[in-house]
Amino acid sequence: MGHDMSAKNEIIPDKDALARVGESVRKRLKADPQVYQVETDKAEIFAIGDFLSAEECKRLCTMIDLVAKPSTLHEQDYASGFRTSYSGDLDPSDSFVKSISRRIDDLLGMAPKCGEAIQGQRYLPGQQFKPHNDWFYTSEKYWELERKRGGQRCWTAMAFLNEVEEGGETHFTEVGIKIEPKPGVLLVWNNALPDGTPNEGTIHAGTPVLKGAKYVITKWYRTREWK
Repeated sequence: MGHDMSAKNEIIPDKDALARVGESVRKRLKADPQVYQVETDKAEIFAIGDFLSAEECKRLCTMIDLVAKPSTLHEQDYASGFRTSYSGDLDPSDSFVKSISRRIDDLLGMAPKCGEAIQGQRYLPGQQFKPHNDWFYTSEKYWELERKRGGQRCWTAMAFLNEVEEGGETHFTEVGIKIEPKPGVLLVWNNALPDGTPNEGTIHAGTPVLKGAKYVITKWYRTREWK
């Protein structure tokens, strides 16, 4: 009981910034006729079909193959089995990568300097990413570094690049929906609640790929300039 009380009273880092950014991006997405909002009151999740062309998807898959290494996490290494995909950052100075990045910035109305480098991810049969949140747990040791590198993550943008033969859905476990990978679809969600509190309801998993491979790109945004 006592723990709950202290949690209620603690200061949430970047809370005002998360609320502010949340509002501006939400307004922009809701006003865009291309954007579909997923029906749930637990999280703000949006989808945009045909955000990337078949040609762009193919090109990004090839780029991912060139940079993919076993994925790591702050707290766990690849061997723990929590995140068994392969991933790597795409070259931010590449003109093609830049153009994709800028389109995502424009869609959200986010300042380019707040966006992390686009990360490519590849999942082969049996590979997965267990349920996790994209926002940072500010009580963890790694927060000291992340606080200096741009602060809390506010929005996530993730695009599916290929047809997966079987499995590989993005499962929002709290919301209770599984989103099947469809090439060219961009999924966007707010990692915070409207008041700026990090949202536990955004917990999601990359379910195991059963057949074929799954390729995605992800771009995370910070409340401040990403360094």
